[in-house]
Amino acid sequence: MSRRSPSPRYSAGCASPSAVAATRLPAIALRPVVLAVHLATAGALFASAGWAPDAHAQAAEQARRFNIPAGTLTSALNRFAEEAGVFLSAPAELTQGKASAGLSGSYTVEQGFGELLRGQGLEAVRQAGGSYALRVAPGQSAAQAPDATFALATLPVVTISAAGTVDELPAAYAGGQVGKGGRVGLLGNRDLMETPFSTTSYTSKMIEDQQASSLGEVLRADASVRDIFPESGSAEHFNVRGFYMQSHDSAWNGLFGLVPHNRIATEFLERVEVLRGPGALLYGMTVSGAVGGVINLVPKRAAAEPLTRLTANYASDANLGAHVDAGRRFGVDKEFGVRVNLAAANGDTALDGQSQERLLGAVAFDYLGERARASLDAYSVNEQLDGGMPLLTTFAGSRIPDAPDASTNTMPGAYSDSASKAVIGSFEFDFTSEWTGFVAGGVKNQESGGYINDALGMNAQVSGAYTGLAMNVKNYFDVTSAEAGIRGRVRTGAVGHQLVLSGNIVEQEYGLVANRAMWQSNLYAPTRPVLAAEPAVAPKSTGSTLSSVALADTLSFAQDKYLLTLGARKQRVRSKNFAVSGAVLSSYDEQALTPAVAFVARPWTPQVSLYANYIEGLSQGGSVTDASASNYGEVFAPYKSKQVELGVKWDASGFLNTLSLFRITRPSLIRNAGTNTWGPDGEQRNIGIEWTTAGEVTRGWRLLGGLTHIDAENTRTTGGTLDGKAPVGVPSLQVNLGTEWDLPWLPGLTLNATAIHTGSQFADNNNLQELPAWTRVDLGARYATKLAARNVVVRGGITNAFNERYWSGVWNGYASVGAPRSVQLSASVDF
Repeated sequence: MSRRSPSPRYSAGCASPSAVAATRLPAIALRPVVLAVHLATAGALFASAGWAPDAHAQAAEQARRFNIPAGTLTSALNRFAEEAGVFLSAPAELTQGKASAGLSGSYTVEQGFGELLRGQGLEAVRQAGGSYALRVAPGQSAAQAPDATFALATLPVVTISAAGTVDELPAAYAGGQVGKGGRVGLLGNRDLMETPFSTTSYTSKMIEDQQASSLGEVLRADASVRDIFPESGSAEHFNVRGFYMQSHDSAWNGLFGLVPHNRIATEFLERVEVLRGPGALLYGMTVSGAVGGVINLVPKRAAAEPLTRLTANYASDANLGAHVDAGRRFGVDKEFGVRVNLAAANGDTALDGQSQERLLGAVAFDYLGERARASLDAYSVNEQLDGGMPLLTTFAGSRIPDAPDASTNTMPGAYSDSASKAVIGSFEFDFTSEWTGFVAGGVKNQESGGYINDALGMNAQVSGAYTGLAMNVKNYFDVTSAEAGIRGRVRTGAVGHQLVLSGNIVEQEYGLVANRAMWQSNLYAPTRPVLAAEPAVAPKSTGSTLSSVALADTLSFAQDKYLLTLGARKQRVRSKNFAVSGAVLSSYDEQALTPAVAFVARPWTPQVSLYANYIEGLSQGGSVTDASASNYGEVFAPYKSKQVELGVKWDASGFLNTLSLFRITRPSLIRNAGTNTWGPDGEQRNIGIEWTTAGEVTRGWRLLGGLTHIDAENTRTTGGTLDGKAPVGVPSLQVNLGTEWDLPWLPGLTLNATAIHTGSQFADNNNLQELPAWTRVDLGARYATKLAARNVVVRGGITNAFNERYWSGVWNGYASVGAPRSVQLSASVDF
């Protein structure tokens, strides 16, 4: 019996829902007879699914765009064959020790093989069944002749099993910055063109090339997301499609509550996946009630090839760091994998007087067996900021003061400490080739202290005078999260079914307390602050249990041209709020059935996909995160959200575009300025149009970004006082456009630039305080080469290159100062 590939993420893509379950075929050493049996078996399977030999011939004749990175010849050929959807067999000795410069541009299959093998003394010869075999080119040395051991047996992307697994990631799209698909909650990994939602999956290559050390820095590329906290602060909070989201609302391989708190590091992440819109059916409830989208984090796993990479970092003003990324696979068939990531940074930041110390340790174990897969992740992240925090402030009137220089420190002496640690495990087992059971779970502990809400100000005037507010906070979060289920495939006549039954539970306890102090200061000439005393201990504030059971069926018709997903999730929310004494102040226990229906149609060509969805969600009630509010920490009753979305996706042979129209409604939390309390009041309705793009426009020129326009308004508010008003902190226009250009006259050198535009937005409920629109530009470059036979990449970047001063966003009525101009440098070496 065949064995599973030791690195399925790079050797297989996502099957269409009605694809026939394929035998697990590897990219490992196979004897000729075994390989012949595999090819014959696979040929029969593909023929039964409509993959006849003439289809291979047609594929071979059509030019398409490829972007294969430089590396070993073995990896380049494997990836090219995978993306081209053809078989390749090769004697091991022919590719051993050979390097490849990669491939970028439009080619037929034979042209692509020709370019990859140019100067290698090898050629790929097409076989009668549509596969290819590698051999010594005529006229080359016969000493290179092979023995009987084969190293490559790459199959088309349909070779993924019918059940799928959480760790099998779709391959990277042209340009390498995004994936061809990603996780769609309980539906598993899906090809983007078969996904009835707007999604983007950012790759580790994109993260490394952008020198992004936090989640917020990755999401600079996404026009549907805005980081509404200052970028030099201790935490990250986002608006997604105009709805508030805390960073710890993100998922870890589909599980909520287990990601690092406050700021999420990136060194141990393989993908950052963004699913736009409510994801209650797909993922269940978030821990803090986010509805604008789901951000799913995929941890790194050991790949088939050994990796030891050392990266040295520098950031303004004098912050030095290092990152070690090492991965190995062990066992007869490389079934055991270990990936270790260690990172440390220390030194002064771009904020005057502030220093940062950051430590990260993460280890990922995995097992890829014949019928079972398992993984175990553990991480510890600690970050400490000393000497100052960036500014957030409210305003005194309708005239908004000019934003100060973002490097100005308005609270010298302020600090923050944050520590998160977690252990997460998963296990899958194939009962048959069609049915798989899965279970996953983990625990997380987080503790924070200090000025984690940054340097707060109140009633800033045009002159810059304002009241400083010191909020010294202490909190903790203890979370347990788990899910279990079964997924599989059946057919009823001409209709295919992909069925999933799953249940999940998230238990969270958290405590918080804050001490306050106030003083008079000025935005442009800060005075000495009055710092608050550090709280001794954070008492238990809230305990909640979020549980649900979901059932979904994706029906496929007409050879997967039409996909219909029907599902529902039965959800239950139990929560209690506690007084400092431990007495229960309030509690609730509510349930709801939330349905969803989604549709994908590709009636003309696989390169064009039409989709639509209607999805409801029950979310844990919003919590008051404004530490200055008199009801800070209060959690409200659950609420329902609803989304209707229509969209079209177009894969233009290496240039991917998604255009969507959406309407989302959700009950609102609104601040009462008179009582300084937050509470439910009315409904927020966001209607928007969204365009995302990624890929390679021409050879060596890549784009990444998009545009989001949102018409947001409040409705059904008490007495109609705020009806028709725009919600606080929702810009009408957001544009992100990043470009990369490989210089043709200097191979290895790439220039990049990103422009970020955010339209005007209101900082108050009555829409009297309007923050002006802003645009900033980030610049960068990288150079990839070899030194002493080692792969080396040097990167440099400038954030806010023209030192624009602006109010970037609004958090709980506080406007945040924009990013200071800063420089980042790094050098990576593979050993």
